[in-house]
Amino acid sequence: MKATVNPVDQHVVTLTIEVPAAEVDKGIKQAVKRIAGQVNIPGFRKGHAPRRILEMNFGKEAIMEEAFEVLASQNYTAALRENDIVPVSEPEIEREQFEEGKDLIFKATVTKRPEVKLGDYKGLEAEKQDATVTDEQIEEQLNNIREQQAKMVVAEEGATIQKDDFAVIDFAGSVDGKPFDGGEGKSYPLQIGSGSFIPGFEDQLIGAKAGDDVTVKVTFPEDYFVAELAGKEAEFKTHIHDIKRKE
Repeated sequence: MKATVNPVDQHVVTLTIEVPAAEVDKGIKQAVKRIAGQVNIPGFRKGHAPRRILEMNFGKEAIMEEAFEVLASQNYTAALRENDIVPVSEPEIEREQFEEGKDLIFKATVTKRPEVKLGDYKGLEAEKQDATVTDEQIEEQLNNIREQQAKMVVAEEGATIQKDDFAVIDFAGSVDGKPFDGGEGKSYPLQIGSGSFIPGFEDQLIGAKAGDDVTVKVTFPEDYFVAELAGKEAEFKTHIHDIKRKE
């Protein structure tokens, strides 16, 4: 594992973490073992179903998603330890490359514990603050914990995409019938309603099912950061592999 640390500001850093292909393969095998141990498949003892059977039942994407969680968690922790970083927030994870047989590359942006230098504090007076916690605050924190600890599962057969679902999609975009740089992706986990894609893209996937092909038509914003695409109409041929939800 190789980790490069890039400061974002005084307290925030981005770690670019590279995991060798050999370790990626081990992570995939570990994911297969974990999934096999959690499900019951007729004809196989629990924990002994081979990978091809799991892929037939749950899809390759489910195995790769589990493998990414395993690899990202292990190597993010190792990168923190290697660079003496103590985090005070959950990391924002961004995948850059994740394919079987290739190195895994991902970024983790995190707030680190600041270095504090104490001034002359002796003799200072402080006003006691009210530490009363309301039921609403408790419920809000419980909801945050549930969200952080939620696990991704494939939606039941026949389910349609709804807001907050994760749609695992292939997409290929074109402007005036011609493809453009950055307009294509494979097995991309898009959260519906996140606003991470061009305005209008995610809404047009609502109601679709796994296996569907959807043609999405959008217009790039006038202030889009790629000048040659700003204000242009685009069409995205989109295939939906899976629908995933948190539970």
